[in-house]
Amino acid sequence: MRSGNPALKESTFLDLGSGSVVARGGDAMTLNGTVNKTGILLLLTVLTAAFSWSQAIGADGQPAANVGAYVWGGAIGGFVVALVTVFKKEWAPVTAPLYALVEGLFLGAISAMFNNLYDGIVMQAVLLTFGTLFALLFAYRSGLIRATENFKLGVVAATGGIMLVYLASIALRLFGIDMPYIHDNGLIGIGFSLFVVVVAALNLVLDFDLIESGVEQGAPKYMEWYGAFGLLVTLVWLYLEFLRLLAKLQSRD
Repeated sequence: MRSGNPALKESTFLDLGSGSVVARGGDAMTLNGTVNKTGILLLLTVLTAAFSWSQAIGADGQPAANVGAYVWGGAIGGFVVALVTVFKKEWAPVTAPLYALVEGLFLGAISAMFNNLYDGIVMQAVLLTFGTLFALLFAYRSGLIRATENFKLGVVAATGGIMLVYLASIALRLFGIDMPYIHDNGLIGIGFSLFVVVVAALNLVLDFDLIESGVEQGAPKYMEWYGAFGLLVTLVWLYLEFLRLLAKLQSRD
């Protein structure tokens, strides 16, 4: 099994130490349990996102002075908690909800900033994100899309390429250099964002496949939280890419 999502990778359900593929009955991971926990994580994310949104915009309708604290605090805090969760899967019942809460602070603040520039863009991105989630879930469950080995390899390779481009872009910006074209609102920039959105969406299919594999193998119960966490990571990425794409499109008007 392969997944472009670092939280749900090939060894996620195969390298669980003494808890590997031995859980039974109420102690085993279930699909319904993972779905329920995904819903809990989404609710926690929305709650803190709503709070940071309210704090990010001042009385004059402009970004508040403390908006950077929510953006950077949420982004760095979410990254740290995500790393802990990846390396300590058995902590997921605690760290996954914590990740959702911290990531919500980041998402609420960054969303408020985007919405201040382009009114209504956040609702469009939310609808596109969940529309994509349910469409791909239906396609996966109905067999219209199958996570074959070649499909997995292609998605993982594309995801890795995107991550390398983003890392190079961050490194160049440290030296005051902007990577040309891909961040602009020209045809190349919009095309790149469309490509990234498609790859991020296809990672959902890999997430579904990995979660289903965990259920079939009788992974420990705490892996329901870990599976929900991995799915949330992909949804956050997809939502942010939709925001970037919509912003590029609206800036052309």
